Amino acid sequence: MGASLPPKEANLFKLIVKSYETKQYKKGLKAADAILKKFPDHGETLAMKGLTLNCMDRKSEAYDLVRSGLKNDLKSHVCWHVYGLLYRSDREYREAIKCYRNALKIDPDNIEILRDLSLLQAQMRDLSGFVETRQQLLTLKPNHRMNWIGFAVAHHLNSNGSKAVEILEAYEGTLEDDYPPDNERCEHGEMLLYKISLLEECGFLERALEELHKKEPKIVDKLSYKEQEVSLLVKLGHLEEGHKLYRALLSMNPDNYRYYEGLQQCVGLFSENGQYSPDDTDKLDALYKSLRQQYSWSSAVKRIPLDFLKGAEFRDAADKYIRSLLTKGVPSLFSDLSPLYDHPDKADILEQLILELEQSIKTTGGYPGRVEKEPPSTLMWTLFLLAQHFDRRGQYCTALAKIDEAISHTPTVIDLYTVKGRILKHAGDLAAAAVLSDEARCMDLADRYINSECVKRMLQADQVAVAEKTAVLFTKDGDQHNNLHDMQCMWYELASGESYFRQGDLGRALKKFLAVEKHYADITEDQFDFHSYCLRKMTLRAYVEMLKFQDRLHSHPYFHKAAAGAIRCYLKLYDSPAKSAAEEDDEMSMMLPSQKKKMRQKQRKAEARAKKEAEGKNEESSAGGISKSGKRHVKPVDPDPHGEKLLQIEDPLLEATKYLKLLQKNSSDSLETHLLSFEVNIRKQRILLAFQAVKHLLRLDADNPDTHRCLIRFFHKVHSMAAPVTDTEKLIWSVLEAEWPAFSQLNGKSLNEANILFLERHKESLVHRAAVAEMLYVLEPNKKAEAIKLIEDSTNNLVSINGALGQVKQWKLKDCIAVHKLLGTVLVDSDSASRWKARCAEIFPYSTYFEGSRSSAVANSAHNQISWGANHSGSGQMADSLASNGKLDALKDLTV
Repeated sequence: MGASLPPKEANLFKLIVKSYETKQYKKGLKAADAILKKFPDHGETLAMKGLTLNCMDRKSEAYDLVRSGLKNDLKSHVCWHVYGLLYRSDREYREAIKCYRNALKIDPDNIEILRDLSLLQAQMRDLSGFVETRQQLLTLKPNHRMNWIGFAVAHHLNSNGSKAVEILEAYEGTLEDDYPPDNERCEHGEMLLYKISLLEECGFLERALEELHKKEPKIVDKLSYKEQEVSLLVKLGHLEEGHKLYRALLSMNPDNYRYYEGLQQCVGLFSENGQYSPDDTDKLDALYKSLRQQYSWSSAVKRIPLDFLKGAEFRDAADKYIRSLLTKGVPSLFSDLSPLYDHPDKADILEQLILELEQSIKTTGGYPGRVEKEPPSTLMWTLFLLAQHFDRRGQYCTALAKIDEAISHTPTVIDLYTVKGRILKHAGDLAAAAVLSDEARCMDLADRYINSECVKRMLQADQVAVAEKTAVLFTKDGDQHNNLHDMQCMWYELASGESYFRQGDLGRALKKFLAVEKHYADITEDQFDFHSYCLRKMTLRAYVEMLKFQDRLHSHPYFHKAAAGAIRCYLKLYDSPAKSAAEEDDEMSMMLPSQKKKMRQKQRKAEARAKKEAEGKNEESSAGGISKSGKRHVKPVDPDPHGEKLLQIEDPLLEATKYLKLLQKNSSDSLETHLLSFEVNIRKQRILLAFQAVKHLLRLDADNPDTHRCLIRFFHKVHSMAAPVTDTEKLIWSVLEAEWPAFSQLNGKSLNEANILFLERHKESLVHRAAVAEMLYVLEPNKKAEAIKLIEDSTNNLVSINGALGQVKQWKLKDCIAVHKLLGTVLVDSDSASRWKARCAEIFPYSTYFEGSRSSAVANSAHNQISWGANHSGSGQMADSLASNGKLDALKDLTV
């Protein structure tokens, strides 16, 4: 580097490089200016000066200087390398790879550039190029351990595990017999375990087991050694040896569920779906009874039998399990039992059992069949468990009665208020749930979990301002927005985004959803440093697992929610576009002079208020933290706090498509993905893509009411289209005609007949009847009365399901709300909407949406405190009033 310069300037150039590496940027700039004073066109110096300025956040100058340097010296590998570093700092990895490849054309054996290129290839999953670069690095420097390991990992990632094993064995052949030294034993042991896991992955099980036993003295992680050994033994069918080893592992950790699962496999008593024959159930029961005698302190050995036992055996096991945990006062008992509620018969048994325990404690002071008295807290925890049980079964009145009884018994237990808030939330009183959660929070101001629970309830009640003030209590320096964003607090951003969306504030909703999407981009970026670190530290198994996790990162539920939320925002923006400045001017021109004056005054006040808030935030940020050196840390101020710029897009559907493609790639098994795909593509007039979405919906769940809606809407739109004229339209029609017979729902039937047939199959379901009614109105608008009658004829009584009389098929609150909105906005019939509201108010007495008789909306009206609306926003105002005045008496009256 700098070879074309005289000796004095060449030394200055070396000083620039050293200053860059040691982050002494001002010193480097001074040296660069000294060279450029004599040689203003020296390309490498211009490039290094640009790289230094880039580190000082002067990006535009940096790019200009680097490009100028490259223009002056196109054959310098330094200029190309620096250009690549500049792109890499801006996450423009593909452009950076191009620059590195150009640098290698000039200096093909430059190890520094090859190493940087390999990191980018791993990041971008250019696996064939990664293998090639790693091979070149190994050829140039074969005495470096990291090059051997990197070459092996590259082949593994490129789906060539056997070649990776050969490379690792070749590397071991270069080591001395007494290797490794004491300071490298852990790293070498990790490499051996990685090689054995590779052999297992390739199917060389016997060889892997033999290698494991052979290298046992050199493997430091004995727990991983045993787990790897038992995995190989089970796969090879050596079940007796595996049984002994699982027993040894259980003696080390008797609460590890995976060990019990492995033990069941070894004795031939494991089922993937959890279904067992009576004979197998008896054998499993005997196995766990023997294990319970050996590991009497283990919770897992008592809990696991509840999953496979049935009838009287289940009742006895559950009785013994629940009693001890109620006596101890374990708040998480219901969460532990929650999976059992997927089996209605077990839920019935649990109900009878807990009610008997409650009755016995109330009458005798102890459990049934026991003389010993229980402590007073046992009754409270029993009521606590019962309240959650009835909440899970949708019996909210009974649940609230039980939790109120528990609060009367011991009013100082925070968990009681938290659970009561959760029950009220499920019952539909979101405002009262927020107040109860705030009451729980005030009982322990140092508990961040309870604070977070309270914030979530407030956001569900659309009390965003109060939620922000509450969340700020646990953020650094009181900086709520920036700090929560920096902490990647995605649950908060998703909940607030949903709240803004419900309130119609699309700008802020989009801002929150896109913030979550940015977190996932940052997580993808964060893996970059591990490409070199993990190879150096030999954490190879964890490294490969991390890369696999990164490959499926965008299938995470939080990303799915954020992307789906953003798409819904763009769809709503497309359906109801924001008014342009010209349209607003036209509206102003139609106003009276007095109205114009008032409007301008309001606009000026709003602008002044926004300016004042921005200045206040600037002052807070500049007066923020002060470091030990006396420098102020200036916090960035959000230039678009309300997301107004996000709404100023020409094509909302184009933006929606970007996120839709990510969902289609990573969440293809989600029904919501294809519902959104249908909505986007039907608006874009992309007939075949909408048709593809319908086919995916039918494949995933043909009986879903939303699937039925999309199917009918699609073919209704197709039938209403004009006859094909262009070649493209004719091609589309030919595809549809060819695919038509594949639809069993429509084959030989009209859309009306298919709609009626769907009703016959699902006439007991409210949501299915609503879907049929909506499609009937779409197909024949003159049959609106018939569509409304279809909905109003729905029943919420005992029904027969598969011949079993007496099973309750209950309506869900969210479904009833959706039906009310359908009657009011789609079918546009205010009378039927009012009748439906009155009907649902009786079924859901705690619902503020339907203004039920026991809801906080009615309670507030009775206390003459504030005017309540039937929507969440109005309920939020009430909760603010109650919270600020501390008046919880009205809420206590709700369950009397």
